[in-house]
Amino acid sequence: MQGVELVLPWSHRLPDYAAWGPEYGQNLVELARLLAESAPLTVLDVGANVGDSAVQILHAADGKVLCIEADRAYLEFLHRNVDKDPRIAVVEALLTVDGEDSGTTAVRTGGTTRFVEGAVGDAMPTVSPAALKAEFADFAQLRLVKSDTDGYDVDLVPAIAETWRDAHPVLFFEYDPYLTRLAGLDPDAVWPRLEALGYRNVAVWANGGAPLGQTTTDQVAARSRVLDDVPNGRARSRAYWDVAVVHGDDAAAQAAIDQLVPGTL
Repeated sequence: MQGVELVLPWSHRLPDYAAWGPEYGQNLVELARLLAESAPLTVLDVGANVGDSAVQILHAADGKVLCIEADRAYLEFLHRNVDKDPRIAVVEALLTVDGEDSGTTAVRTGGTTRFVEGAVGDAMPTVSPAALKAEFADFAQLRLVKSDTDGYDVDLVPAIAETWRDAHPVLFFEYDPYLTRLAGLDPDAVWPRLEALGYRNVAVWANGGAPLGQTTTDQVAARSRVLDDVPNGRARSRAYWDVAVVHGDDAAAQAAIDQLVPGTL
């Protein structure tokens, strides 16, 4: 599937998404491939799920991937898909800003997981970005972050960027205001935090992977108002984005997103 072999649970929707839209998920893979042309490719995959992103990235380019996954239902499949590749490491934990146990439990829908408040005894161990950086020296010069945590990305991505601020990695994440508000967070809050860390340009794709254009961290909140509409109140009909945020000093990454997402949003 999409050029690689994967073992999936029967309920996973990735085969359907890939059949409906061949571009699905390939924006991340192509971004990683282009970044690997200018520097060693090290990737932090937050919400690694079954390892599909990690496997496809390393099929397209050589590098190393650190997968973080907290849902026990997907960990078996993640290990089956990635353990044979020594370039991939797996951390079985929930990434939180401070690493504290938040007492969350998993809610699964069609191959994705959203974590909500629950019994502490049901929760996975937690880990902070700082702890990851300290433990995995091979990822000290982090090149690319992929985060897909169904709404919590707006809190986690700035924390990751702050932890690796000396490396200013490219930040690729799912931007879904609906799920972000469902998680009790402000979707607009991510942008000034990233701007303060020196991030400027934002490449935007539709959730199916089609390029939409570029904007900036000081303009993207206004541009994203189009995502506030939930047609007929049906959450499954909503639009959301994939975004890649590039540091102002990262010329190679800017060249990559210029190639992948030409034009202005």
